[in-house]
Amino acid sequence: MSKPVLYSYFRSSCAWRVRIALNIKGIEYEYKAVNLIKDGGMQRKEEYIAVNPMQMVPAFVVDGATLTQSIPIMEYLEEKYPSPAILPKDSLQRAKVREICEIIASGIQPIQNLVVLQKVQKLSSEEEKAEWAKFWINKGFIALEKLLEKCSGQYCVGDTVTMADMCLVPQVGNAKRFKVDMSPFPLISKINDELEKLEEFQKASPFKQPDCPEDLKA
Repeated sequence: MSKPVLYSYFRSSCAWRVRIALNIKGIEYEYKAVNLIKDGGMQRKEEYIAVNPMQMVPAFVVDGATLTQSIPIMEYLEEKYPSPAILPKDSLQRAKVREICEIIASGIQPIQNLVVLQKVQKLSSEEEKAEWAKFWINKGFIALEKLLEKCSGQYCVGDTVTMADMCLVPQVGNAKRFKVDMSPFPLISKINDELEKLEEFQKASPFKQPDCPEDLKA
């Protein structure tokens, strides 16, 4: 069997989530870079549209099939490779993990995503575009901080790494990129700091990917 293929961009938070999941599961994969910026974006070229008609990353090619969208990809990995688990056995905790994933993947990240910011850029200054991103990240983090007060342990849900953590770290990365003040979010910051100590998360960092520009590499 050939290695699965991950179409990724070093700075994409959605692809970042999947890289973490693949590392946690110990799955070797081929990395294919899709530069979302250069020459108008490789995601808009016919070759990549044939892979993912949504013109986004990630896309994950495995067993002759192509999967897109980070959450379904992580769900697939959990079902295909159940150990180590990234979803709790308890149904209520599983729902809580998925709730956190949705808050980030549906309620925060898309509104400050590259596609949206590129559209906003046509209407606003660079400063206004950054403020747009900061507003939505801050709004989502206010809700997330409250939610984590009731379900977190060492990590987002208890003391075991889950899909929720794989969504959290890239979103904190986005917050730092847009210079969001993290002082109102001590719990998010604490959990993120714990997760960043783990080798699987470190290896998935944007700044350790093969397509990361040399001047940004860790």
